[in-house]
Amino acid sequence: MNDSSPDEGRVRVVGTAHVSQDSVREVEATIREAQPDMVAVELDEGRFRQLKGGTPDDIEARDLLRGNTVFQFIAYWMLSYVQSRMGDKFDVQPGADMLAAVETAEEEQIDVALVDRDIQTTIQRFWRRMGTMEKLRMAGDLAFGVADARGVGIIFGIVVGVFLGPLVGLYGDVVGITDFVLARAATGALLGAVSAYFIYAVAATTMDGDDALVAGVGGGAAVGLIGGVGLGLGSGLVTGVLGGLGTAIIGSLAIGVSVGIAAGLVVGTLLNVFGLFQAPEEMEEFDMSELTDGDVVSAMMEEFRRFSPGGAEALIDERDAYIAHQLVALRESGRDVVAIVGAGHKAGIERYLANPETLPPMESLVGVAEKDGFPWGKLVGYGITVVFVAFFALLAMAGVGNERLLTIFGAWFLINGVFTFGMAKLAGARWTSALVGGLVAWMTSINPLLAPGWFTGYVELRHTPVNVGDIGTLNKILSDEETPIVELVKELFDVPLFKLIMVVAAANIGSMIASFLFVTYVLPVIAADLGGVSGVTSLMLDGAANSADLIWSTLT
Repeated sequence: MNDSSPDEGRVRVVGTAHVSQDSVREVEATIREAQPDMVAVELDEGRFRQLKGGTPDDIEARDLLRGNTVFQFIAYWMLSYVQSRMGDKFDVQPGADMLAAVETAEEEQIDVALVDRDIQTTIQRFWRRMGTMEKLRMAGDLAFGVADARGVGIIFGIVVGVFLGPLVGLYGDVVGITDFVLARAATGALLGAVSAYFIYAVAATTMDGDDALVAGVGGGAAVGLIGGVGLGLGSGLVTGVLGGLGTAIIGSLAIGVSVGIAAGLVVGTLLNVFGLFQAPEEMEEFDMSELTDGDVVSAMMEEFRRFSPGGAEALIDERDAYIAHQLVALRESGRDVVAIVGAGHKAGIERYLANPETLPPMESLVGVAEKDGFPWGKLVGYGITVVFVAFFALLAMAGVGNERLLTIFGAWFLINGVFTFGMAKLAGARWTSALVGGLVAWMTSINPLLAPGWFTGYVELRHTPVNVGDIGTLNKILSDEETPIVELVKELFDVPLFKLIMVVAAANIGSMIASFLFVTYVLPVIAADLGGVSGVTSLMLDGAANSADLIWSTLT
């Protein structure tokens, strides 16, 4: 209960665990006993409607082009999944406490106030506040179950490996990576992939789905290394089918990614050994009979904080202030209020209620969160666009003919379009969606602030509605520990939200791959008579010199 002047109302804050049956009973009893003027609940309009069985909000197609929409839903999905798993553990539906508060208030004919910030705003700010390292750590934990330096190292190694692969193809001969080595690496990668599939298929008939997957990946890696890389089994067939360029592409990417993962794992392990990377402590198993509601929710809050202190600020601290703003306004209007909030929010809200002058301005708690620090992403994005335009301008100034420039641009357009279209179609995109992504890929590749996946997803959403309710379906699928993982993946692709995420991601990945392949493999081939990469570089320098001379002569 909070002190107030005679003209003000009073606010009583009840902290609950969103997955606790005990909390449900406490909420019902408190409201019936207190008989307040209003019951305030930690819900926004969308979640309230969904909790009452209404239709969740659809994602608007135009919102996808604002950027980060899919990533925000991934973050929302992660948070919802953690809470859902806790609900399964304690045998109570997540949100049962809020539903009990609403239904009890309705039975007692008490008004209900929705005092939480819009979930889309919260998730958007949560994502924007996460640093790059925090996102890598989260990816490592979700993908490999490792959130310490090893998980970060593996994810970082994969990213570095994708960049390293094309360099291996271009300059590998300097360090002894010959065509023979590239052929063995490509053979090992393909033989390992095929072997992994067959080993998994056989193992799945007698083993648990996840165990069969481990057996498939481990067995495939062993066969690829020993049979493909070591003995060269099928090397002649691979080079004959793929040709020299295809073999070099697959082989160099396989070497780059393998080296990146290995180096990342080694560096991550060393950082852990020497204590240079503070790994978060593992969450302890919960026992509802031994923990209070506050303990459970606080533990879940700390789980989010270990991923991202900045993200937790948006997820927890900002919402404390937002909810407190709403409750202060209700109190000042003279109402007696019982506020039902998550136990992890109770202490922060009560501090603000006791000292409302410490509340941050409301305008700082809503809208788009700005990232702290220098906008390196935008700088790099604009820089790539400038480099692309300068590339053609300098070649033109060096005297390269229009026909050759059109050939180079056509190759850029084609490889971006084919890879973007193909990857989006593999992810299940409609023909029209994949085609739109392919047609704009050349443009979005020179402006990283855009992405072909946004356009592909935009068209996809015109035909397949996606809404927040899909997250509940995804949680049910992921909570199934009996179904083999391959079947689970098929079920996931039947959910519109998951399919949208995969389509957008696949289109973007296809464009990225195409861009690297163009610079490192395609350009040297189509510019072979110009001297390859080194020859084109020399021409660009000549073009820069000619441009400088022209500018100087014009000025003087």
